[in-house]
Amino acid sequence: MNIDHNFEVRLEWSGNLGEGTTNYRGYSRHNEVTAVGKHPIEGSSARVFHGNADRWNPEELLIAALSQCHMLSYLHVAVSRGIVVTAYHDEVSGTMKQTDNGGGHFTSVTLRPVVTISAGSVEDAMDAHAEASGKCFIASSVNFPVLHQPRIIVEPAAE
Repeated sequence: MNIDHNFEVRLEWSGNLGEGTTNYRGYSRHNEVTAVGKHPIEGSSARVFHGNADRWNPEELLIAALSQCHMLSYLHVAVSRGIVVTAYHDEVSGTMKQTDNGGGHFTSVTLRPVVTISAGSVEDAMDAHAEASGKCFIASSVNFPVLHQPRIIVEPAAE
């Protein structure tokens, strides 16, 4: 089954401080990402690249997308395996290498999901991360390793 799905967003740069891009420090990196029917995302570049730390940067959005995609894939896999997930959170980090030409690329991202289950085995819940990783559209689209350091917590049985 090969089905194409299309997604659309709009990006608007709002960083012209009156002189456009006449010099590297003479403009703001402020931007806004919008999509029909959704709240806008206020963006900038990372602080190290003269951005605003109060706004989302593309690097954070990329690692957030990987985390969110893995979680959604994991929840799907959990249902199919009879694992009852009652809580899920993740602490994600990514490493980006800046190159001499001013570009760069991610070298890895590490997901650290903590999953609480009330049914299913710890072993199966751990193994489900590998299957979820294979089903994650975003992880399948990047050219760097997406590593996993999961932890499973078993919810105490109700008395």
